[in-house]
Amino acid sequence: MAILKCAGLSKRYGSVSALEGLDLAVEPGRIVGLLGPNGSGKTTLIKLANGLLRPSEGKVLIDGWEPGVESKKLVSYLPERACLPEWMTVQGLLGFYGDFYADFDRAAATDMLSRLEIDPKRKLRHLSKGNREKVQLILVMSRKAKLYLLDEPIGGVDPAARDFILGTIIQSYNPEAAVIISTHLIADVEKVLDDVVFISRGKLLLNASADDLREQRGKSVDEVFREVFKC
Repeated sequence: MAILKCAGLSKRYGSVSALEGLDLAVEPGRIVGLLGPNGSGKTTLIKLANGLLRPSEGKVLIDGWEPGVESKKLVSYLPERACLPEWMTVQGLLGFYGDFYADFDRAAATDMLSRLEIDPKRKLRHLSKGNREKVQLILVMSRKAKLYLLDEPIGGVDPAARDFILGTIIQSYNPEAAVIISTHLIADVEKVLDDVVFISRGKLLLNASADDLREQRGKSVDEVFREVFKC
C-alpha cells in the first residue's frame, strides 16, 4: 500500500487554484523530491497531507487513513518556517518531543546534536538561525514515523552541514517509511533522491525515478529542472 496517495486532489482559495486534480502515489522506502518553482503548490500539498488544510476536491490518504488523529501518528513534519518555542532549551525540547510522540528516539536525537556540536543546555533563541533549523530537523528525523514531510530542510543551513543532514535523513528512516523533500536546492539533494515529482501551477508535470530521468535525458535532475522551468 502507498504511504501517501492523492486522488484528484485539488485545493482552491476563492478563484485561485493552488492544486488541481493531482494524482500521486508514494511507496514505502522511497525518498522523493517534490520540485517546482515558487507558487507551484508544493507547500499546499505538504499541508494537505499533514491535515493542516482541507481539500476542495479529491482525497489524500496516509497509509490508507484520511488526515486526522490516526494519520498524525504516522507523519513527522518539518514546516518551511521555524515553529519551536525559542525560550526553551534544546534539552527541554527533547523532553517535550519525548512526551508528545511515542515514537521519538531521544538517544538518536542526542547523538545527532553531539555530532553537530550543538549544546543541549542552550536556549533555542541563543543559537544561530542555521543551528535552530538543525535542531528542528533533528527532532523531526528522530521520530520513527512512516512518512516524513520535509519542507525546505536544508534551506537555512551552511553548505558544510548539508551532507551531514542529508546523510541523517537517509540513515534515520526505516525501509517501511517514505520521505518527501520539497526544496529549491536540487543539486544538493538529488544524490539522495529515489524519485522526483515536478509540479507547476498545482498540476503534476512529471513523476519518475531519478535514475531513469538522468539516463533518459542524459542530464542531472537539476539540469532537467532548469530546462523544464526556464523563465
